[in-house]
Amino acid sequence: MTNQITVLSDDAVDPASRSAAHQPALTGCPWHDVNEMLQAAGLRPTRQRMALGWLLFGKGARHLTAEMLYEEATLAKVPVSLATVYNTLNQLTDAGLLRQVSVDGTKTYFDTNVTAHHHFYLENNHELVDIPDPHLVLSKMPEVPEGYEIARVDMVVRLRKKR
Repeated sequence: MTNQITVLSDDAVDPASRSAAHQPALTGCPWHDVNEMLQAAGLRPTRQRMALGWLLFGKGARHLTAEMLYEEATLAKVPVSLATVYNTLNQLTDAGLLRQVSVDGTKTYFDTNVTAHHHFYLENNHELVDIPDPHLVLSKMPEVPEGYEIARVDMVVRLRKKR
């Protein structure tokens, strides 16, 4: 780990040590948890994966775009490029640690909650939120072509403010 990343970790552990003039540090899950999570998924715990995992998984269930995570990393002084953020998010998704949710052809969110669930997309805020009802059921599925199976069903219900 670099000194810069160690400072981030120490900052998150001991917030009282920061002066009032500094912005609050972004908190994350413990380093050893990120390390174990990456290794269990078969990924090498590189500095970038560790730092981005620390930011991603330390705040509970979240929905982030690559650009949102890049902005958080920049604020936390994590030296990564946007391309590295995209690559890491795709690697974490392929390893089963994230779930990719496409809202339209131009916007993709990465969800830290990988359990089966559906989403509301708030069009006015460009925000993705979990649908709270775990008993939501689709009443009829289409016939699956021969040789294929359903891997996952993603329902995104688009919402907007009433006019």
